[in-house]
Amino acid sequence: MKYVALVYYDESIMKSLSQDEWDALNRECIDCGESLRSRDYMLGGEALLSIQTATTLRVRNGKVDITDGPFAETKEQLAGFYLLDVRDLNEAIQMASKIPPARYGSVEIRPVRELQGENNVSYQDAEVREAP
Repeated sequence: MKYVALVYYDESIMKSLSQDEWDALNRECIDCGESLRSRDYMLGGEALLSIQTATTLRVRNGKVDITDGPFAETKEQLAGFYLLDVRDLNEAIQMASKIPPARYGSVEIRPVRELQGENNVSYQDAEVREAP
């Protein structure tokens, strides 16, 4: 089963790290990704640049509306993602717990919704999973 692990942290905290601390954290992330890939748990993933580089796009009534910045003001910002291929939610939690920035923020784990030509799972039909 595929899960995405969305990494969030407060960018102001990251800006307060020294260059050595920031580089060390990034090396940990590289090592974490390589470890997950080598064990066939990780299909892909990327770090994202600061929210200052974000552009939000909405289409309403056929009109494209573009806004500089993220969709919403939040305490923590989306910093990157890991695409995992694991047995179940418990294994996704186990793998995501190894993601180094979880020490600074949070990791949201969500099942991937595979798009199909028909009979797609709707949000109404999505199974609610309780925390283990």
